[in-house]
Amino acid sequence: MKIFERIKNDRTIKTYIVKADESLGALGFTEHSFAHVNRVSQFAVNLLEKLGYDAHTCELCAIASYLHDIGNIVNRSEHAQSGALMAFNILERFGLEPDEIADIIQAIGNHDESTANCVSPIAAALILSDKSDVRRSRVRNTDISTFDIHDRVNYSVESSTLKLNEQEKTVTLSLQIDTSITPIMDYFEIFLQRMQLCRKAADYLGLRFVLVINHQILL
Repeated sequence: MKIFERIKNDRTIKTYIVKADESLGALGFTEHSFAHVNRVSQFAVNLLEKLGYDAHTCELCAIASYLHDIGNIVNRSEHAQSGALMAFNILERFGLEPDEIADIIQAIGNHDESTANCVSPIAAALILSDKSDVRRSRVRNTDISTFDIHDRVNYSVESSTLKLNEQEKTVTLSLQIDTSITPIMDYFEIFLQRMQLCRKAADYLGLRFVLVINHQILL
């Protein structure tokens, strides 16, 4: 993944990721910096690799996943679309072919649940990985007494794993939630749309999406 490594080490791209995360921090959103994009990129690539996709497709998926949130530097609203346009300009200077850039910006432009569509394997893998990144370490607020519902839900997640079972053709998001911090129903209140999108993404890849919370299968 030579191009992907160049992209990860590019100073301009690093700056955009940092500044986009700073914007979200000012708005009270959870962490969207390197921990998030690296985790999303790693799982999305691993998923496609295990499903038998070629190395070239996997590298394009790695790039799309790494760049998917840079549009937040412009505005949280429609950040998928602005991020896709930013990625278009960035990727041209890396010498990618038009069809490669098209695959990447197509996935970025379709990852946010407000406008998302499972239009390609890369987009589906990005959606699954992005929407399943729920964890305590993404919460910026350190004052529990001032938590809103998003802070409470993310902070309540003690562990989160996303696993592919190739034999059963399932992809399972398993969460361990501290219900003394937030009831499970709060998770569904803010994340139901995301979980429905994960199910569509899994379907696109020929898989069944399974949600397990505190050892109970819920979807």
